[in-house]
Amino acid sequence: MAHKCESCGMPIETGPYCQYCVDETGALQDFETRFARMVDWQLRERGGPREAAEQATLAYMATLPAWRDHPRVKAARG
Repeated sequence: MAHKCESCGMPIETGPYCQYCVDETGALQDFETRFARMVDWQLRERGGPREAAEQATLAYMATLPAWRDHPRVKAARG
């Protein structure tokens, strides 16, 4: 049974993270790398201003186990 990547929410079969959220050693990528890639994805898929994509990405990351306690995510929640 598939579950979701704890970093991006993508459906995966095993492990806590998908292939897109880990580095070449299998470790979770750092916050800034994941944030930048998720913002870029938002802009490609939905367009709009970068600031809005960054805010939406931080709000989404706040729902994910890997990032919900990260200082930058917490600061965005207020």
